[in-house]
Amino acid sequence: MGAYILRRILLMIPTLFGIMAISFAVIQFAPGGPVEQVIARLTNQGGTDRLGGGGGDAGATNLDVAGDVSSKYRGAQGLDPEFIKKLEKQFGFDKPPLERFGMMLWNYARFDFGDSYFRDISVLDLILEKMPVSISIGLWITLLSYLISIPLGIRKAVQDGSTFDVWTSGIVIVGYAIPGFLFGILLMVLFAGGSFWDWFPLRGIVSDNWDQLSWPDKILDYFWHMTLPLTALVLSAFATTTLLTKNSFLEEIRKQYVVTARAKGLSERKVLYGHVFRNAMLIVIAGFPGAFISAFFTGSLLIENIFSLDGLGLLGFKSVIDRDYPVVFANLYIFSLLGLFVGLLSDLIYTWVDPRIDFERRDI
Repeated sequence: MGAYILRRILLMIPTLFGIMAISFAVIQFAPGGPVEQVIARLTNQGGTDRLGGGGGDAGATNLDVAGDVSSKYRGAQGLDPEFIKKLEKQFGFDKPPLERFGMMLWNYARFDFGDSYFRDISVLDLILEKMPVSISIGLWITLLSYLISIPLGIRKAVQDGSTFDVWTSGIVIVGYAIPGFLFGILLMVLFAGGSFWDWFPLRGIVSDNWDQLSWPDKILDYFWHMTLPLTALVLSAFATTTLLTKNSFLEEIRKQYVVTARAKGLSERKVLYGHVFRNAMLIVIAGFPGAFISAFFTGSLLIENIFSLDGLGLLGFKSVIDRDYPVVFANLYIFSLLGLFVGLLSDLIYTWVDPRIDFERRDI
């Protein structure tokens, strides 16, 4: 097993390199980089502005207008070429792309993500500041999906082929097919002061006066804000786990030891929860890390934007819009690395719950 773990860890290096290289190459051809963003702000504000973060003062007051100065940046005509060069140096674009990519990899290998271009804070501190919101969403979605999926999957397995099984399968499939963000918008229209009822808040994870509330009121306020986002996400989150639980129980129910237990006169409940449950749930429990990461990723972007939850998804979206590349690449690097390690952890849990699984004998 040690050799398998070592091989998996070593394979993470070229995988990460490929992810970062492809993303970096795409960015080189994307229009509207950080230099263009600053130029647009300056020209839209009459030629005066001040940059926050990124190190150094790149503000411009009383810029010299040099007529139609040729430039590789759109909208830079008329700006002082020296000022453009200062912007390039501040954002690191005065170096060749390969050199910038190599420096980025070296810094990221030491978890040095630098500073945000447009925020006066380091990228790592910014990510750590936003991470609790996204982790909270991922944990609740995973917990709720398991609490719904396991009992539902067990009953569907026991009543396989019945009317209950058919109807619940239809509901699960329809729920899985409905995009979470679309259902979230529907919930906002219905219950967040749209055209119908104003029962839940429209945005945020807590109220503005949350610090002034007592602990019981803080808990109620938190769940009051999280009701609609979690409902939108949980609709499709439990479908896979439900079907996995059902199929796992069906496989165990048909095994010989269950027939033997029934022949000994054990009640159906004793057979189901005393013998089948323990074996059938191993595969479901082993998939918990992967389910959490899936909920963490899928719930980060659209739902956080729809309900204005200040997490990593909203941060990533704003960073892409602002072309804040240090934040974009740091998010990509951390998420990719976390996903690779969770994949390895899931494999190790599989081997722990079922010793018959031997990944060392398989080709990677």
